[in-house]
Amino acid sequence: MELKATSMGKRLAQHPYNRVRLLAAGVEVSGDRHEYLIPFNQLISIACKRGMVWGELEFHLPEDKVVRLHGTEWQETQRFFHYLQHAWQQWSQEMSEVSAQVLMALEQEIIAFTQQDRWLKRSELATVKESIQRQFSALPLPLSRMNEFDNCRARWQFCQQWLEQGETAIRQRNREWTTKVIKDYHEFFSTVETTPLNASQCEAVVNGEDALLVLAGAGSGKTSVLVARAGWLLKRKLAQPEQILLMAFGRQAAEEMNERIQQRLGESAIQARTFHALALHIIREGSNKQPVISKLESDSKARRQLLIDTWREQCNSKKAQASGWRQWLQEELAWEVAEGPFWQDDKLAQRLASRMERWLGLMRMHGGAQAAMIADVPEEYRDNFSKRVKLMAPLLKAWKGALKEEGAVDFSGLIHQAIAILEKGRFISPWKHILVDEFQDISPQRAALLTALRQQNKRTSLFAVGDDWQAIYRFSGAEMSLTTAFHHYFGDGDRCVLDTTYRFNDRIGEIANRFVQQNPHQLRKPLNSLSKGNKKSVTLLPQEQLEPLLDKLSGYAKPEERVLMLARYHHLRPGILDKAKTRWPKLQIDFMTIHASKGQQADFVIMLGLHEGRDGFPAEARESIMEAGLLPQPEDFPDAEERRLAYVAITRARQQVWMLFDKDRPSVFVEHFRELGVPQSRKT
Repeated sequence: MELKATSMGKRLAQHPYNRVRLLAAGVEVSGDRHEYLIPFNQLISIACKRGMVWGELEFHLPEDKVVRLHGTEWQETQRFFHYLQHAWQQWSQEMSEVSAQVLMALEQEIIAFTQQDRWLKRSELATVKESIQRQFSALPLPLSRMNEFDNCRARWQFCQQWLEQGETAIRQRNREWTTKVIKDYHEFFSTVETTPLNASQCEAVVNGEDALLVLAGAGSGKTSVLVARAGWLLKRKLAQPEQILLMAFGRQAAEEMNERIQQRLGESAIQARTFHALALHIIREGSNKQPVISKLESDSKARRQLLIDTWREQCNSKKAQASGWRQWLQEELAWEVAEGPFWQDDKLAQRLASRMERWLGLMRMHGGAQAAMIADVPEEYRDNFSKRVKLMAPLLKAWKGALKEEGAVDFSGLIHQAIAILEKGRFISPWKHILVDEFQDISPQRAALLTALRQQNKRTSLFAVGDDWQAIYRFSGAEMSLTTAFHHYFGDGDRCVLDTTYRFNDRIGEIANRFVQQNPHQLRKPLNSLSKGNKKSVTLLPQEQLEPLLDKLSGYAKPEERVLMLARYHHLRPGILDKAKTRWPKLQIDFMTIHASKGQQADFVIMLGLHEGRDGFPAEARESIMEAGLLPQPEDFPDAEERRLAYVAITRARQQVWMLFDKDRPSVFVEHFRELGVPQSRKT
């Protein structure tokens, strides 16, 4: 069947198309010079219009394209339109049956995916979307027409929702599954730890993403979640014990975790390791080497003596070295340096030794040549950094020489070797799940080891528990951005928050949380307490009131209750503690630096040293060019890490915190705490 424009209509319309012919499953629109074939599977709709004299047909195509035919006799146009419409609709109905079958199969595929008794990973959503798009491309009808057909509409909308709102759909489905599975495994979650896990802990344990960061504030049960996670993997047969790797940041922490796993799960095949122990294992399994850890790593006295002896020898034998060190100490560190052979000053040497240890450690962690270190430094202080590196070069050479003579490796070298073995494919990782505690303390070097492990085995998941509010080890190379930008470094996944603290009361929590969150760079998270405090649970107190405070505490503190005295520096230990054993024999008092108190808890905390100045708290923001060049850049917020240090100190307490300050030169933190509503007492 064919429809043509009239001679007059053709002449007046001046249109490229003047006739249309009905085909088996489409139409052909043509003119003297142009021809356009429109199959029914590209046709969205057909419109028939009447002009002043002639008829007009419009064929609507995808992407808002329209093909028009003008100048046809109106009655013939109507007759052709009705015949064409009938043929097109009949074809469309037949094709809708085919489409319905395709959509039904696709719907069943998605439903089968969602009905699996497991967590659905976000990474799997891409596969689902790819399947939907592939099936959509196989439909014989234009996608925009799916809503026209009763037998397709519901299934089309269901599939379209997963395609366009898959993230929302998979989150909703995982929420429903989580609620069900926590209910079904109620006994497990009630008994896996000494106290039943709360809702947020359970949700973190069952979350099955490939990269999961669990943000956990102080006292919120981080280790409990790690133990429960290992137990859950075994309970659900998601892994064998030897396929689970637990990571801790110190030997003692690893031993405590192993003991806890043994007690709670009765499983000795799961072994927590330090990063250095892991590196040692990889090297031994992936090569013929049997590396030995240098004694210098465990003998701080010998380590410092090696650095002092090398430094003195360099200063004594080379005037340029002596001059360079003098300039470094005087101009940058603002130290008083005596005239003459200042390197013979034992007090100055011991003071510098701790700095040299830190600088050497940072250079070893970098692992590159001097030129690479210098190239990585911002240009504005590259020249000075280059001078410092050259002054440190003989110490680095002496260190490497001592390792070679001993036939051993240091910790940084150990991790570098392990990464190289993994990248060469010489070690086959047996671990499907890596569980890391205190993730906020991770350094780029340790992160590189985890990344190399996961690249070696693509199916390895990473379950990390940490708290960016307790990131206080930047000076040793820890980089907080590895936590705050977790998924940027470790791949797409999820983030959970443990929202309950079992340690301190709500007043301590309120002050600590508000104080640390004044820094906008810290991740926001709630931390609710199960116990009530009062306004005096956190109190500012003049430092001369320390002895009366201990007198008062001795009157009501129980023998089993601990008093933890914390300071920014070890040398701020008050002399009054020398008589504490006899003056307050039943008062259990411990003193330590705030850094050392990480992981500790006590009923009462006394925070010392809230004064300004060189050894004040917060510490003066004076950083060596070596540290500035080798450490991650500090956050753009005043005293950011010092605030987190204060947060750690405050949250060690279960019942009460006293902040002792100098009335004549108070720390800037004192005013910040006053603004938060912390009361100040003249006396205890």
